[in-house]
Amino acid sequence: MENINIPNGIIKGTFSVKKDKIFKYEKAKIDKIIIDGKEKYQISYFTNTQVFHKNIEIEAIDFKIIEMLENEFNNLELFTSDFVYGYRISSKGKLLTNKRKNETNFVVLDHNKKKNYIILEDTIVEPLIDLGILTNDGKIIKNSYDKYRQINRFLEMIDDSIKKEKYLKIIDFGCGKSYLTFILYYYLINIRKIECDIIGLDLKEDVIDNCNKLAKKYNYDRLKFLKGDVAKYKDDNVDMIITLHACDTATDYALYHAIKMKCKYIFSVPCCQHEINFQLDKNILHPINKYGILKERFSSILTDSIRANILEYYGYKTNVMEFVDIENSPKNLLIRAELTNEACKNKKIKEEIDSLLDNFKIKQKLYELLFTEIN
Repeated sequence: MENINIPNGIIKGTFSVKKDKIFKYEKAKIDKIIIDGKEKYQISYFTNTQVFHKNIEIEAIDFKIIEMLENEFNNLELFTSDFVYGYRISSKGKLLTNKRKNETNFVVLDHNKKKNYIILEDTIVEPLIDLGILTNDGKIIKNSYDKYRQINRFLEMIDDSIKKEKYLKIIDFGCGKSYLTFILYYYLINIRKIECDIIGLDLKEDVIDNCNKLAKKYNYDRLKFLKGDVAKYKDDNVDMIITLHACDTATDYALYHAIKMKCKYIFSVPCCQHEINFQLDKNILHPINKYGILKERFSSILTDSIRANILEYYGYKTNVMEFVDIENSPKNLLIRAELTNEACKNKKIKEEIDSLLDNFKIKQKLYELLFTEIN
């Protein structure tokens, strides 16, 4: 075959039309990714039911592309930021090429962030294997991709906040089965190389016993689980609070303790905001109340708006973010907060919260816990 010229600055590519019918891969894709701050290429091979990944160093990609075009596939499209380069091997073995302007205007970094999961496939992570998300050799199980993406999304949100940290003490309020807590521990110790102590807190003794057995099995010796009430827990040296699907006012108690302890980082995924739902005026809000799902969502928005604004009042830089796609779970919002000015106490924010509570004639637990004790 005649010489194949590969352009510089490849961002992505697609191989198709396999040369041999018995070749097990139907197509392959190339993506530029970033791993530990270093650019690489990832080649994804697709069968009808599975995908397999292989990472290639930047300087080796030209040779790998030529090898695949000569031995595995007849068609190839390569994308740079400016052009799309087409290659086709004819039935007589002749190389046909074309070049056109790239009109897609995609941005490499956004593409990388989407593709470059924090926990890469082919990584052996025992908790993920036990959860049925990965096979024993680190492959993602087909029906577990949503959960895999959710876990990586959670880690991305934390990763964005803790760039300069060297040690973290973390409390997981209402930890439950703690699958994300185990993964967080793995991420901090094995990927970020950050020293940490994590405590999971829950009222169910059998859940706590099982979590401690798993921590021992994985040799996660700085991950402990305790039986305890979120509303009564006290600790003055906590760096991060996480609360994932703590039901109703349990989220408020967790946020209350985080604020009182002047905890630097808060990651909260609220759940089942019944408190305000039961208080909504049946007459004024009848157009909403008569539709159960709208009443539930409206109550959730009110509840989390109050929580987020209270955090801002106490000096936290606060974001309300989509945690997972809503088609995967309706409980899809995460409140992320970082303490930046503990002396803030912005009076305007407090006045806006007061006005909201007064207009809807409602009470809210986090507000009562914090502002009743002040008065």
